Amino acid sequence: MDWDKLRIFHTVAKEGSFTRAGEKLGLSQSAVSRQISTLEDSISVALFHRHARGLILTEQGELLFDTTQEIFKKLTHIEGQIMDTRQRAGGPLMVTMIEFFGTSWLFPRLRDLRATHPDLQLTLLFDDRILNLGMREADIALRMNKPEQPDLIQRHLTSLGFHICASKEYLDEHGRPERLHDLHDHWLLGYITQATPPFAHVNWLLEEIDINLAQDNVMLVNSMNGMIQATKNHTGIAVLPDYIIKDDPNLEIILPQVTRPDLDLFFVYAEERRNSRRISSFRDFLLRHVANTEFKIEL
Repeated sequence: MDWDKLRIFHTVAKEGSFTRAGEKLGLSQSAVSRQISTLEDSISVALFHRHARGLILTEQGELLFDTTQEIFKKLTHIEGQIMDTRQRAGGPLMVTMIEFFGTSWLFPRLRDLRATHPDLQLTLLFDDRILNLGMREADIALRMNKPEQPDLIQRHLTSLGFHICASKEYLDEHGRPERLHDLHDHWLLGYITQATPPFAHVNWLLEEIDINLAQDNVMLVNSMNGMIQATKNHTGIAVLPDYIIKDDPNLEIILPQVTRPDLDLFFVYAEERRNSRRISSFRDFLLRHVANTEFKIEL
């Protein structure tokens, strides 16, 4: 079959009209119609039912359209791989990550990425779920748990430290706890169990002091951003990443001798994308800024 005729057929099938397909392809309606008729003659079957309201695929037309769909999907995939090997990083790049890390750490640094890679078209997916990189649900994932999917390349970026903290205003009003047991008499912030947790043991502190999530002194939220803002606005005590505490002079570490285990941050992508210029450029950008960030407070 002639490739140009297949391309025209695919567009007509998607648009359901010779006229709209012609507009997409830069051809006249009559030229598109002639090409479809020639294709039908060459294979001796009708591909469309012609109606006054438009075109409907015949059974044979549906079979051919399914095939052209696969062909064009593969061509798009190959086009992306070819773009990946270009000397200059450019084109679309989709990155999935936990929302609080993207908004609190990545956003302030994106100006540098724009300056060094102006042709990179970045899309950020804030999602606590694990997306399938092999199926191209995203190009890159920044994860706070070690990936278990096969055929993934993972690079350990850093480890995030955490401490128990509260705002100065909260501590002035409610007093400073001196022991873990004292937290039973304070307002505490936790993560709602019905939501997908952004990382393992997100309610570590409540588990550590055996607090029931249903107790009156516990306020539950369904996002880490909500927990961060609630802490900054004097609502209660929470366990937050060290880099967030360090950047806010109004937050104070309490019970510094009590720390939750560090969280590892991984840079993850599909093995078939190992030669991607876009992915390596974004990785190098992250590594440069990770090296200049203090993710753990040593007390």
